[in-house]
Amino acid sequence: MSEPILLRRILFALLALAITAGLLRLAVLVLGGGGWSLWDGLILLCFLGTVPWSALSAANALIGLGIRLLARDPVAAVLPQLRAARPPPPEGRTAIAICVRNEDMAAVLPPLGRLMDGLAARGMAGRFELWVLSDTPAGPAAESEEAAFRAFAAGRADAHYRRRASNEGFKAGNVMDFLDNHAGGLDHFLCLDADSEMTPEAVLRLVAVLEADPRLAIVQQLIHGRPATAAFPRLFQFGMRQGMRVWATGQAWWQGDEGPYWGHNAVIRIAPFREHCRLPPLPDGSRILSHDQVEATRLTAAGWKVRVLPDDAGSSEANPPTFGDFVTRDLRWAGGNMQYLALLRLPGQTWMARWQLVQAMLLFAGAPLWCAILVLAALNGLTGGAEGTPMGWLVALLLATWLCHYAPKLAGYAELFLDRGMARAYGGRGAVARGAGAEILFTTLMEPARLMAQSLFLLALPFGLRVGWAPQNRSDRGVAWSDAARQFRAPTLAGMVLGLGFMQVSPLALLLALPVLASLLLAIPFAVLSADPRVSAWLRERRICAMPEEIGA
Repeated sequence: MSEPILLRRILFALLALAITAGLLRLAVLVLGGGGWSLWDGLILLCFLGTVPWSALSAANALIGLGIRLLARDPVAAVLPQLRAARPPPPEGRTAIAICVRNEDMAAVLPPLGRLMDGLAARGMAGRFELWVLSDTPAGPAAESEEAAFRAFAAGRADAHYRRRASNEGFKAGNVMDFLDNHAGGLDHFLCLDADSEMTPEAVLRLVAVLEADPRLAIVQQLIHGRPATAAFPRLFQFGMRQGMRVWATGQAWWQGDEGPYWGHNAVIRIAPFREHCRLPPLPDGSRILSHDQVEATRLTAAGWKVRVLPDDAGSSEANPPTFGDFVTRDLRWAGGNMQYLALLRLPGQTWMARWQLVQAMLLFAGAPLWCAILVLAALNGLTGGAEGTPMGWLVALLLATWLCHYAPKLAGYAELFLDRGMARAYGGRGAVARGAGAEILFTTLMEPARLMAQSLFLLALPFGLRVGWAPQNRSDRGVAWSDAARQFRAPTLAGMVLGLGFMQVSPLALLLALPVLASLLLAIPFAVLSADPRVSAWLRERRICAMPEEIGA
């Protein structure tokens, strides 16, 4: 590890510890203000478990925003290989590999055609070839899929299709089978998901960065959501885009050559990936589901570099069209990330590699702790333990926790307001303000219900509950009230019980808990209305949360 990176990691750790100390100090002032009870002690323990993610979010946001506002070239400031990158054509040959399983090929193939045509128009013929890697089971769906590809590939010598007889190892097995049996003469591969889309310029930049450093194994680009017609993804990805830009910049500054890999929209050097990223079954015989970050840790442990390019230009994906689809994907990721617990003690990993796995688990592990805090707060109030709580410190704690938790997104909005050129791409500062306000209200209504769904899933996970790795819905559709009630009845019931509890404590306690309770109680109508075509049309007509790609179209 170089001295500059070591110093950066020390500075980041000190900043995160300072934020942690501040949050814990506020929590002690609040919980101990009226004397300590058993409930107060349990709340403090649960809060302590949530603080690492809050501190991580705030520290990444502060560093990332500082770099983005002060550096002449923020991306090159955290990705030195960018300055050494040479203009195209690239030296090596790259496969554009997209993994599919029971996907709508009418949606998958057109973006690939635009990418390949764009590369050919830039004189890159012979440098890139397309591979569609299918895990679709034999039957009518597979036959239709192959027929669609054959029609698409007519006249394209650089387009290939391969379907496996079984999906052993899921996507990771699909990719490794391709590298073992079909990647002869290729140097790199661009890994895409079925809903990924990249521009020729973005792909050429990634390959140039990879080739600028012979020890660089993965270059992961940021990914933004495609312009969406449905209300849910439109609102969700507006805030996600701003937060990820700042988060990734701050994280890349201190993680350096041991960055994350998110499984797609990344260029990968074939030789080290094939050598080090074969993933055996877990000790219980199951397969690793969230394979991408494990692959990154294998590479860094072997002395290879994994870097992030913290810019989303030309790199996009489709987000789930409804709240229900989003939660289903969320729980699938939660189940995959929690498998990392079995990998932490494996020998041969760097400390940063272990931290990457811990960080991935923290993304979901805080959910049951937040829900426990809510339940314990109600019990504390019902038993008289909340008497004497200093309201001023409590409000300060709630505000500080909220600011830390959403710091990357808030910092991203701050960057938009402070950079007139960026704001103009979103329709001006007024449009940014309207979008930010709508997105914050949306997240306030979504997040507690999402955390409750995560909590119930994680509590049932040790008892064998599984979501599976089925293909996700990618098409816009409305949500029936009966379907929403079936999926979100548990959070709604929890909101009713907790609401009655806080009502018994005091009107003030009910008021303070209202933002969380509203999300739980309104989870069913929220799922329906955020997928309603009329709500979606209303947002589109007023260009609320419009992306630059939509405005410039």
